[in-house]
Amino acid sequence: MKLSHKNDTGKLPRTALLIVLAAEGEAPALPDGVALAPAALEDFRGEFRQVRLSDATAGAARRVLLVGLGKREDVDGERVRRAAAIAVKKAETVEAEDATFFVPEAVAAMAGGASAFGSALAEGAVMGAYRYDGGKSAPKPAKLKKVATLGKGAALKSGVEHGVVLGEANCFTRDLQNKAGNQMTPTQLAAEARGLAKRSTRITCKVLEEAGMKALGMGLLLGVSAGSEEPAKLIHLVYKPKGKSKGRIAFVGKGLTFDAGGISLKPSKGMEEMRYDMSGSAAVLGAFHALAGLDVPYEVHGVVPSSENLADGKATKPGDVHVSMKGLTVEVINTDAEGRLILADALHYVCAKVKPDTLIDLATLTGAVVMGLGHEVSGMFSTCDELRDRLSAAGRATGEKVWPLPLEPAFVENLKDSPADLRNICSPNMGGGSIAGAAFLSQFVDGPAWAHLDIAGSAWNQNARDYTGGKGGTGVGARLLVQYLESL
Repeated sequence: MKLSHKNDTGKLPRTALLIVLAAEGEAPALPDGVALAPAALEDFRGEFRQVRLSDATAGAARRVLLVGLGKREDVDGERVRRAAAIAVKKAETVEAEDATFFVPEAVAAMAGGASAFGSALAEGAVMGAYRYDGGKSAPKPAKLKKVATLGKGAALKSGVEHGVVLGEANCFTRDLQNKAGNQMTPTQLAAEARGLAKRSTRITCKVLEEAGMKALGMGLLLGVSAGSEEPAKLIHLVYKPKGKSKGRIAFVGKGLTFDAGGISLKPSKGMEEMRYDMSGSAAVLGAFHALAGLDVPYEVHGVVPSSENLADGKATKPGDVHVSMKGLTVEVINTDAEGRLILADALHYVCAKVKPDTLIDLATLTGAVVMGLGHEVSGMFSTCDELRDRLSAAGRATGEKVWPLPLEPAFVENLKDSPADLRNICSPNMGGGSIAGAAFLSQFVDGPAWAHLDIAGSAWNQNARDYTGGKGGTGVGARLLVQYLESL
């Protein structure tokens, strides 16, 4: 589906479906010349997510879809996103080939003003139209081909264009997530990253092979990869701004393209969902997909350690000791706690080679975070209050909420109770599995302000929220990272 913006000149272009959003208790604003049967307007109250479809009795629209936003004072970006997604899904259901969102100035004034409203509307429409057919031999083409927003002013136009970039980045992220393990290998993930560098002259990509990792001493990443015939990759994307950079920011995403648990084998039930264990890397690549269409005044690095975690005769065994790039030795008690191992080498690589001012990593790291926060909120650990607050604000703005959790020194001390410098998990009596994972990662971060986002709950199996959620990947993280950058 292609979404574009048209300036409202007072004349509605012919459209198969006109979409009108309205607040509760307010009469829907229709373009000049468009009329509906009185019953359609009487039935529509504008309650949030209420839908009323009707044939137009006059004007350039064949049918009109009224969608409720709820009370005006409650309308925010999330409601606009959801309403827009509901609208495009309904358009597809009624087999409309094109649709037009009519956005008069009084409606655009909600949810933070025309720019914010336009962005949320476009995000919701693009994400709501998403469908994944990557496993189908003959996917059915979508009926809805074109969507337009119709309204006045440069702010609305720029907002819509911004929202399209974010929406498409989310869809790109979900495409990466949803591919099966044999379709999305470390090699394929690296190819996707190289493709991003071709979208913009300001993005470059280099991929470190296993020989290069060995030369750098990345024993943890290579130890996880040892049980797979698929070679590991270390992907390094760089975005350079048009002008002088205001700082250097790094994103690191866990790229386990399939996680069987290694020798500490996972139960077979639900193991197919371990395709989503690369969701952190998908978010980082998704953010760079957006950066190709934006102008952010920061140098941004995206680093992805990618491998599979399988079991064969060469796989790491419980109790094995590996040496990290930092030089710390790690006793691998549980080979299914592998994400923190590949991230540890990547985090030290970033600190040593990139030297960023700020470092944010995203990973489907622990099942414990699902027990604590469910599927609607990501866990956040941060060494910096300002970074914590900015990420919290970005989460609220995008609907990708994060919740701060503590970094406790006692967990680090527990990890040190080992023949090696560290174990990769705490003793069972400690509990707090998410805190333990963050504590382990903290030992490999030196210098920058750092935040770790545990997205194991929010990356998939999220409650359906019209534009994402339900079955399949959510694309969580990509829009959050961009919102954080833009908030600076």
